[in-house]
Amino acid sequence: MSRDAPITVMIAGMAGASLGTEIAKALAAAGGYHVLGCDISPLAYGHFDAHFAETFLAERDDYVASVLRLCRAAGVEVLIPGGDQPAALLAPAAARFAEAGIRIAQNAPEVVAVATENTRCFEILGAAGVPIPMTRGIAAPGDIAGFPTPCVIKPSSASGGSAFVFFARDPGEAELYCAYLLRNGIAPVAQAYVPVEGGEFTVGVLSDPDGSVVGVIALRRAFTSKLSVLARGPDFLISSGYTQGRIEPFPEVCAAARDIAETLGSRGPLNVQGRVDPDGRFVPFEINPRFSASTYLRTLAGFNEVDHFLRRLTGRPPAAPLGLRPGWYLRSLTETVTPDEKRT
Repeated sequence: MSRDAPITVMIAGMAGASLGTEIAKALAAAGGYHVLGCDISPLAYGHFDAHFAETFLAERDDYVASVLRLCRAAGVEVLIPGGDQPAALLAPAAARFAEAGIRIAQNAPEVVAVATENTRCFEILGAAGVPIPMTRGIAAPGDIAGFPTPCVIKPSSASGGSAFVFFARDPGEAELYCAYLLRNGIAPVAQAYVPVEGGEFTVGVLSDPDGSVVGVIALRRAFTSKLSVLARGPDFLISSGYTQGRIEPFPEVCAAARDIAETLGSRGPLNVQGRVDPDGRFVPFEINPRFSASTYLRTLAGFNEVDHFLRRLTGRPPAAPLGLRPGWYLRSLTETVTPDEKRT
């Protein structure tokens, strides 16, 4: 295939206002891509999004094999997970896709396995001397006994986007939330609550497949809009999965996130969520080994990490350097209507 030909990509997972559709926007901004999408839902927003040239239904019960068939039939060169669940399912199958000549644009499978398991991930970071909040995995409600409060109770895995995240002010609330998650088949983890007053940041660290860091970008989150707030009280704030705020160099925060990526051996995109504690240290509380759903905001700032990584992955030279335009980067939701007569 000519190096000048458009790169055919498949985004697996394209629900509305989510990672998949934000990746499609970043690729459209870069140009040079033939963007396809697939999802298990016929009502996923991407099916009606003009940034996709064509979209397909994937099978829920045979997901990996279904996505592989779709990619082969469409001549896909690169597959991009569009969410946490697709990433977790597709990472172990990287060799299977590679045999078909399809690269998966995500971190190394071993990094995905570690970073998506909160308890294990923070044990590794803490052992390496990275400042972390006190963290404890919970296998039974009684395991929370003695853990300091206030704290945050959340799933030990797949907690990106602030799903099932609770603020516990006292031991009784902590035990209640742990029991709730356990009864619903979700293994919880407890983390010490880090106050928001020092600032909350989402930081993207992009590493080459050889592990060398090629760029870092930080956004200090703004919480003036309820879109970005999952829960708020007089003494706490839990952010939602919708990031917006201020982008500028933030050298200390970027240096800390870079250290986290290098500690984990990151070889691809890594997103670090954290807050600056009262001692002035950047303390991570969530690590996601994938592109962030704020990736299009980063693209608008001159940091198109998706385009940069895909070109490196396919042996093409970067179309543009990773830059940074300081400013406020805000977002909202959008609406679309698909009349019945258009769908039939």
